[in-house]
Amino acid sequence: MVMMNNRRAFTIVELITVVIIIAILLGILLPSFAAIRAKAKEVAQGAQFNAIEIALEAFKQVYGDYPPSDWTSTASPSSGYCGAQKLSEALLGWDLMGFDPNSAWRSDGMDSTGTTSNYTLATLQDRKGPYLELATANVFRLGDLFNNTGTLAPDTNVLCDVFKVRKLNRLDASGKPVTAGTPILYYKANTDNKTIDPTYVPAPNFAGRTYNYLDNKPLVDLGKLTANSVSGLAHPFAYPSGTDYPVFYGDRTPYTPGTTYGGSGIGYGIRDTRIPNPVRPYNPDTYILISAGPDGYYGTADDIHNY
Repeated sequence: MVMMNNRRAFTIVELITVVIIIAILLGILLPSFAAIRAKAKEVAQGAQFNAIEIALEAFKQVYGDYPPSDWTSTASPSSGYCGAQKLSEALLGWDLMGFDPNSAWRSDGMDSTGTTSNYTLATLQDRKGPYLELATANVFRLGDLFNNTGTLAPDTNVLCDVFKVRKLNRLDASGKPVTAGTPILYYKANTDNKTIDPTYVPAPNFAGRTYNYLDNKPLVDLGKLTANSVSGLAHPFAYPSGTDYPVFYGDRTPYTPGTTYGGSGIGYGIRDTRIPNPVRPYNPDTYILISAGPDGYYGTADDIHNY
């Protein structure tokens, strides 16, 4: 007796239909997965800021104030040291072995006279901190991030965000290349003044405003950090207009025609838009932390900050 096989193969039309359905489902699901990954990164960046904020409060409890963020263009060790680098020294130490209370906040770790190092093995017993866990601090040597650090001292450290963009020439414990994010900008508030009104203190001296744009200017001027050190494109924060720096201070003026700046769209800067007059910044009594966000450009709409 002959047995009939009722099974049959898929037709070409049926196979094409299945492929189309799978493609449609992927088209629906993939953007959701991308959004979830992006949100997870934002949460991770918020967690890093939270850890830094706790560390800064611990620093303040010991020393009575937050660490300085000022930078000077004067030809001295101070010219190689800006706000982002001072944040790293305060929370981890100039040599990543704890903060020396006698620090002169110099890029070379020396005392104010430049004759004796504050950071030696002999000073370890007097050190405080580190206030962050070194293993999770995302701290990197500036010279490892940028091939040319401009006026900034390459053998100093900065804290980087979680949006990893550059593979360094070293391996982690698992044998994978170490990847670094963009440096986190740190600005300490001048509590003697509560305004960022450009008519009050115009450029190039912003010292009378609550926040001084110049505190991290040499770092911002290095351009966007990429896999090849820098992209050659300027951050919107580096964009000057006349005698002011409107993107940082919250004026969303369009880019200068014919000038190439990185990123898309301009962020809101540090201006607290809830207060129309006087022109006030966020966090007028403490400090501001700024991550360049996923696009790696300071001053665009995807920046992440502590306000």
